[in-house]
Amino acid sequence: MSTTSRAATIVSAHDLRAKIQARTAKIGIVGMGYVGLPLALLFSERDFSVTGLDIDPDKVKSLNEGKSYIYRIPETEISRARARNFAASDDYRRVAELDVIVICVPTPLNEYREPDLGAIQSTARAIAPHLRAGQLIILESTTYPGTTEEVLVPILESGNPSGLTAARFGADSGNVFFVAFSPEREDPGNDTVARSDIPKVVGGLNAAASAAADALYSSIFNRTVPVSSPAAAEMTKLLENIYRCVNIALVNELKLLCLRMGIDIWEVIEAAKTKPFGFHPFYPGPGLGGHCIPVDPFYLSWKAKEWDFHARFIELAGEINTAMPYHVVDSVTGALNRHKKALRGSKVLVLGLAYKKDIDDLRESPSLTIIEELQRRGADVSYNDPYFPRVGRGRKYNLHMQCTPLENLEQYDCVVIVTDHSNYDYKKIVAESQLVVDTRNATRGINSENIVHC
Repeated sequence: MSTTSRAATIVSAHDLRAKIQARTAKIGIVGMGYVGLPLALLFSERDFSVTGLDIDPDKVKSLNEGKSYIYRIPETEISRARARNFAASDDYRRVAELDVIVICVPTPLNEYREPDLGAIQSTARAIAPHLRAGQLIILESTTYPGTTEEVLVPILESGNPSGLTAARFGADSGNVFFVAFSPEREDPGNDTVARSDIPKVVGGLNAAASAAADALYSSIFNRTVPVSSPAAAEMTKLLENIYRCVNIALVNELKLLCLRMGIDIWEVIEAAKTKPFGFHPFYPGPGLGGHCIPVDPFYLSWKAKEWDFHARFIELAGEINTAMPYHVVDSVTGALNRHKKALRGSKVLVLGLAYKKDIDDLRESPSLTIIEELQRRGADVSYNDPYFPRVGRGRKYNLHMQCTPLENLEQYDCVVIVTDHSNYDYKKIVAESQLVVDTRNATRGINSENIVHC
């Protein structure tokens, strides 16, 4: 298809909205991970033609064979989507066939805790040559305010050969494409809220882009929340996660104080949450994991420096949570000392690699830091996690370990509960172990002198 004929497919935001409402718009999702794949399946369920784009050929092959590589997404769901209207590809020339392109790629921190936008930039460069007039480009990746306008749009505009520009001000047609930001709101492991019931925040580069993005998400979500700009939508996502980060840091710091004072922080939280107003419970743990909460505070504090603003409160919360895995290792060391054992040379079993219970997600998991720090201090470390038969090398870890069966627990000098998966039999674990260090209050109600809460 020539550039001219492609461009004639949609020439205005009104045409695009009409195609979305008629379910004839073709949707492309870039990034078939924990965010992109569920979104693609949701569009498929609502009768849209969906193309999942990813640079990983193994993911593409698995999806086109109806196979799942994410535990919480059953293969039957992918097979049904394949039979309807879903296909995966690593060929970015397919962008020219699409009406909407949604970008769901990772945005981690680099080694200096600065934003790493490499995936957004490389994705923009890959799709830019294939853009045509009237397309809608939506960024969902969590990032700092200004990324859509300052990073994504310039690459899209400079990289396409047709001289297209992003629609600004009142433009709703012509030699333009439309751009919006809509933050992802995935919560892995949460089975109580349906995907379609999660309100979708939308901020377009102009009114036409906002209206098109709102029409798109209204077709699959029960509620949309329009805001004035991409930057406002970007900041909304950061506020949501920084709110959680700050409150988790608060309760983590209170936990450390309560340990010194001999007070059970878990008992305190249970009592406090009986208040019917003005209090929402947060819980301490071994550190933060997942793609958003450990990362977002540093994204905003980095951006704030551009405005000569030092986000001290936010940075402090990030520092407290970052320090928690090292507190766990110190607690293991102290517990072993009380058993007249040194950490160096002790056999330690870590229970749980995932960053939260009952999911197969390692991103920013505190377990990885705990394992590496235990090893650095000379411990002989093994792990068990039903969701990870093996773990190799990632952005921030290099373990190359295999899952150890939950057998002969008495052979370990210490068992550390880092992720409280539901299928662990904690009574049995405590009964068979010499020493248990519990970072999640998973052993509550079990009376044993061998349990250390940290």
